[in-house]
Amino acid sequence: MSEASELYQQVILDHNKNPRNYGDLPSHTHSSEGYNPLCGDHYHVYLIMDGDTIKDIHFAGTGCAISKASASVMTTLLKGKTRAQAEDLFKQFHDLVTSPVEQTPDEDALGKLAVFAGVREYPSRVKCASLAWHTMKAAVDKNGQAVSTE
Repeated sequence: MSEASELYQQVILDHNKNPRNYGDLPSHTHSSEGYNPLCGDHYHVYLIMDGDTIKDIHFAGTGCAISKASASVMTTLLKGKTRAQAEDLFKQFHDLVTSPVEQTPDEDALGKLAVFAGVREYPSRVKCASLAWHTMKAAVDKNGQAVSTE
């Protein structure tokens, strides 16, 4: 097993077992719901926006280890970020998980997100990994629409 694959598995297992920022956020100002009908992942993302800044972000729901770990990492990275920074991280994450497997990710630029490059080896899991991110984007945009991966 490669070092990158081992790190990928460790991060997924850690964030699945001990998700960060998990649970309702009663005083949220923005929220959205996301659902993956193929595997049953179902999450709500809650944000407290202070102007253009994500003051706090939580997620709640159920899903596979990859979707839960992705949501957990996402919340740790986005807390304190501006809307523009959140959109940039969304794009970086989406580009990472949908890029060709043979493309080497820029680990310095991606930081913690780089571990999700392993998802590319399992195309059916890309939707699992990206569900929380699409749900967050809908919450930030305050469009009121539920997100579905189908």
